[in-house]
Amino acid sequence: MPLHDWTKLRGWSGLHIYWMVNICDDIKTKLPEGFRAYLGSSPIVAIDDPPGQPDVSVRQTNGGTQGTLESGESDPFQPDWEGQVATIEAETSVYIERNGRLVAAVELISPGNKDGSEKKANYTARYLGYLTNGVHLLFVDLHPRPFAFSFADEIAKRLQLPQQPSLQAPYAISYRVHSDSSGETALAVRHFALKVGDVLPSAPLAIGFPDVAIVDLEGTYRKAAASAYVE
Repeated sequence: MPLHDWTKLRGWSGLHIYWMVNICDDIKTKLPEGFRAYLGSSPIVAIDDPPGQPDVSVRQTNGGTQGTLESGESDPFQPDWEGQVATIEAETSVYIERNGRLVAAVELISPGNKDGSEKKANYTARYLGYLTNGVHLLFVDLHPRPFAFSFADEIAKRLQLPQQPSLQAPYAISYRVHSDSSGETALAVRHFALKVGDVLPSAPLAIGFPDVAIVDLEGTYRKAAASAYVE
């Protein structure tokens, strides 16, 4: 199926869910014994500290909140301040673990991930956090807007990666991290510039060194589009 033009097409939310499920199922068939792939939800908070203020709003209430305390009952927590914090949106990702340790992740970029400077900073730090904690990462961004922003470029800038061309969506990029013989952290990058109307490539997801699982982006995208009724 040729790649859709997501600057014009609607229905990403439904396709996103099905695509994540199909990618997870595809990866499961390619993992060695001892590995596990699963869908997980984690709050939109950075593993690494992002610049600026967190993308969470706080609403103060008069007198705080009473919770389940009965009238006259004291709170053993004895807070210095109490109020209501806005719910933090959860993000669904594909995770691969071995022996209870997270080794790799797959992320599909949604338009909301790039909606405003705080979201950009938080998500950039989230993706950097995988790499700085030794987790291999594959992510796909099919949404060109905003046209002047790219998570791949931001990561390259933060890590001072040499010789990486600017990548503007749509694209896919895969990162492999491992410790080399000197004990230093080595990073390998494989990028795919995508084009509307072309088929999607198969992309490597590192699950160790030098082990990879080849993710069938085209096949899983085609199944997701059919399930989500995206023509």
